[in-house]
Amino acid sequence: MTDIDRPGDADTFWNAVAARNRGYDGRFVYAVKRTGVYCRPSCPARTPKRENVRFYANGAAAEADGYRACLRCRPGAPEGHDPAADKMAALARYIEAHADAPLPLARLAEVAGLSSFQVQRTFTAIIGVSPKAFQTALRMKRLKAGLKEGDGVAGAIFEAGFGSTSRAYERAGGHLGMTPAVYRAGGAGEVIAWACRPTGLGLLLMAATSRGVCAVDFGDDENTLVDRLRAEFPRAVIEPSDAAASPQLDAWIDALRAHLSDGAPHPDIPVDLRGTAFQMKVWRFLLSVPSGSVVSYAEVATGIGVPRAVRAAASACGANRVAVLVPCHRVLRGDGGIGGYRWGVERKRALLAAERRRGRAA
Repeated sequence: MTDIDRPGDADTFWNAVAARNRGYDGRFVYAVKRTGVYCRPSCPARTPKRENVRFYANGAAAEADGYRACLRCRPGAPEGHDPAADKMAALARYIEAHADAPLPLARLAEVAGLSSFQVQRTFTAIIGVSPKAFQTALRMKRLKAGLKEGDGVAGAIFEAGFGSTSRAYERAGGHLGMTPAVYRAGGAGEVIAWACRPTGLGLLLMAATSRGVCAVDFGDDENTLVDRLRAEFPRAVIEPSDAAASPQLDAWIDALRAHLSDGAPHPDIPVDLRGTAFQMKVWRFLLSVPSGSVVSYAEVATGIGVPRAVRAAASACGANRVAVLVPCHRVLRGDGGIGGYRWGVERKRALLAAERRRGRAA
């Protein structure tokens, strides 16, 4: 049997695809005419239109009609074992072990036993970023660690594997949020004011620089929240807000508290976002998702122009330090599940429920 055309089977299989039902994995595959790709029923990719789908008994039948296997769900791999994923994980470990050395794509292809094109495409699809971006992130992590430990700027840059100081400064803008010298100083020269308020979602800390809010955090006690704020910039001037020093921050946190606890409108508060270039793209996209709406991690990746970087998009959501103001709570799993949340799943449910209620009342 090749293409499955019996109406009863097709309807059953379509329902399995729409529900991403893992129980049907191995029983059939579906192919999407517009993309030329075939998938498992449980594939996390966006559900295609019904008229663009064909069903096949197995991957060989789909490939005989010219379709290729999906790089995300790996329909040809045995359940629970994906040779391609294993190979890319091994390659990621190799890059980590040699992060300070030049690693041209041809060298990585030789290590993996694949072509340069295959390595670039497969690594990006499975790991979520390109091999080059992965190596750069590792180098930046080492640079940050060296700077925090007190290494000289030039020494830390070369120890991290950057060939020149100009290359490190070129990369640092998107990864550190400041120059290496300032980061080495633990945020020296930065003045960060903070304030805490009780809310319907627990104790809230808001912190701000002169450019806007740089952190919104929930927790159980003030000391823990302030300790977390100090951990990233141990040498910054971190001080409690008072009306004389930063009246704007007091107004902002009161407006956000009123929004969370009393259902007041969402406040328009400036934010001082600091992250990698990729994280910034994700966070800016999240700012465009309206209250009461939800998107999937796959839709976030597609929205920023890198549809295969779903895992990286999820990681960027998890790295968001500005709760509620950058609404990562509006991102769900591909199957509609609630997914994780940096400040606790129950808070995520409460935020979504409150937004739905406000939408119905509007």
